Amino acid sequence: MTRTYIGKPVTRLEDRRLLTGAGNYIDDVKLPGISTMAILRSPYAHARIQSIDLESARAMEGVIDAFCAADLDAQLPVIPLRLAPFDGFERFLQRPIAVDKVRYVGEPVAVVIAEDRYVAEDALELIEVEFDQLPTISTIEQAAAGNTLIHEAAGENMGTRYTVARGNARAAFDDAAYTRRERFVTNRHGAVPMETRGLIAEFDPEAPLLRLHGATKVNFFNRRHLAAAFDLPETSVELIETDVGGGFGARGELYPEDYLVPIASRRTGGPVKWIEDRRENLTATNHSRDIVCELEIAATAEGEILGMRATVQGDMGAYIRTNGGVVPSKAAQFLPGPYRVPSFSCDVQFLVTNKTPVGTFRGPGRFEANFCRERMLDMMADDLGIDPAELRQRNLLTPRDLPYRIGELVPGDPDATLDRGNYPAALEHLLNECGYADWDPGAETGDGRVRGMGIACFIESSAAGPPESARITVFSNGGVEIRTGASSVGQGTETGLAQICAEFLDIDMNRIDVLHGSTTLVGIGGGTFHSRNTVMAGNATRTAAEALKDRATELAALRWNCDARDLAYDDGAVHQDSDRLTLQELAAFAETRGEMLSADALFDNEKKMSYSYGAHAAQIAIDIATGVVEVERYWLTEEIGRALNPAMVQGQAIGGVIQGLGGTFLDHFVYDEDGQLLTGSLADYLLPTTSELPDITAIALENSPSEFNPMGFKGAGEGGIVAVAGAVGNAVAQALKPYSVSINELPLTPDRLRKLLRGAGA
Repeated sequence: MTRTYIGKPVTRLEDRRLLTGAGNYIDDVKLPGISTMAILRSPYAHARIQSIDLESARAMEGVIDAFCAADLDAQLPVIPLRLAPFDGFERFLQRPIAVDKVRYVGEPVAVVIAEDRYVAEDALELIEVEFDQLPTISTIEQAAAGNTLIHEAAGENMGTRYTVARGNARAAFDDAAYTRRERFVTNRHGAVPMETRGLIAEFDPEAPLLRLHGATKVNFFNRRHLAAAFDLPETSVELIETDVGGGFGARGELYPEDYLVPIASRRTGGPVKWIEDRRENLTATNHSRDIVCELEIAATAEGEILGMRATVQGDMGAYIRTNGGVVPSKAAQFLPGPYRVPSFSCDVQFLVTNKTPVGTFRGPGRFEANFCRERMLDMMADDLGIDPAELRQRNLLTPRDLPYRIGELVPGDPDATLDRGNYPAALEHLLNECGYADWDPGAETGDGRVRGMGIACFIESSAAGPPESARITVFSNGGVEIRTGASSVGQGTETGLAQICAEFLDIDMNRIDVLHGSTTLVGIGGGTFHSRNTVMAGNATRTAAEALKDRATELAALRWNCDARDLAYDDGAVHQDSDRLTLQELAAFAETRGEMLSADALFDNEKKMSYSYGAHAAQIAIDIATGVVEVERYWLTEEIGRALNPAMVQGQAIGGVIQGLGGTFLDHFVYDEDGQLLTGSLADYLLPTTSELPDITAIALENSPSEFNPMGFKGAGEGGIVAVAGAVGNAVAQALKPYSVSINELPLTPDRLRKLLRGAGA
């Protein structure tokens, strides 16, 4: 091959389109006769619906239709579970619109379809709903007590509960020279993408056809369930992907609106658009995190971990939606982290409250688990008088320990195994980069601030889920097209797949167009989640490229009337001695035969996941008077096996750190005792901005390629975020060590730190 693209920091192909305003986002889609939908959402966290009067809204000029659950003849479907479908969850599934009762602020109660958004919003004001307010469950303690039931038919507020274990945790604690128990709390927050959710539905019951624009992430899964919900053949449902202004795990799952917009289109007979406003996004899009973890650790006097015991309680919100069970279950699974923990047990509880339902958000469960464990390790190091880095080096799994079977720490996943790697080397690289050995936490600053440096280690799984598809086609005009079932949520899918295709076909990557996500493109697709695109779609693209070269060689043999074994492929062409046929020429020849020069492939890693790993370090300064924390420097190392595009890997890592800093210091969905969201606007729900970003050094390591896919890739989408709270929490704790302040709860706001300092007499 004369052209090399893999491993090069190629400029993203999609950026020119997106940066020049030529992107095609959902609100850019214009269809003839389109109307607009708005949703009346519950103002109460828990109430019975006594009556709904839609007549005034229906009579308003410009209103096309208005409906509530009572107007829908067929039984409303339930929103299905996609991941972590544990027994018991089926009792807590959500219907697209409230029937007799509302269970969280923001739950859909009624819908208006109008000529434009202004009329639709005004018509919502005319809907009269009589509610009978009920007691609110706003904490997991209230949920566990069960004095008020959110779903009466379930008979409890416990979505489900299970215990996982390996080794003998009781014996480990009985024999330990050192034990400690702590309670950790992570804050409820979410993705809050720049672009809110939106959908356009076209429903033609005669065709029959349901076309849904704006779909992304897991379109083939969603198509299957929408087809069942509307009693349509799966081939009659089309999910069309548009450009996306941020996903991060929350976008693309099935929500009530994925059903309500098609219902509105079916009722009106024309296309219907719904665009979420920011208030809706903060109250109705899946929240995440919100874990309480009681963690115990047992060790020898020399700091060798003998065992861990934990209880993980997840606040699931009012319903169990699509993938919400991932959050507590993965928090439990990742609590041992990259360390030798011979004995471990965890009681995992999923509790239902009157809050917005939970789903995944970048690094689900991992961000939470790493905060709890890494804080505990620093506490243990302090108790035993061992340097935090040395303590970790004594306990990290070594190359001799790997691969390492972690046990069935999630029900139904008995063979989860950490693949090969060198965890201590990744930490050592970090320590050298951040100058850890030269750091003096007690140095005088002279500016009224105290400083600290904290470290944290992590592992991160990638590439779960079903197989992924790719189809490559060469046209007689010289263009090359890749189609894949993988979606794009801004991570550079078009560029990455074009790099792989261009290298293996040995052609200019600027000839390549990448079409992705929509169910009309290919017959099967797994979609985008769990850092899987590069591994799954990338290897499918490679396989399709190899198959296309074989097909090109066969066509050349037909053209030259020779044996294909006598031909060679190189430089985008098939060669025979001094003669050559380019892909473009072979595509033209194929067209004369009534066929296309194309190849399909499906890549399946047979559920063998690859694990990236690494370490984070944060250097911070705290103003004791105000409690304000400044992150001065940040470093991270991440072993990703092989970097497809180092520039995109760097972007993912730095973006992840920034998002993690937001989750550590700012992002917080705060509810009052009545279940009202107090941070329901961007004036109250705070996000990081460019003005307060630290100097970030992100180092991608490529020393341990994955053994589970031919190209050696590991996911690189979440390593930047998962250990931020752990590293920053440890840095803050070190800085405040003279005040005996314990850092056990997120977010680390100035108010919280000032309160802790006052409590310590500062």
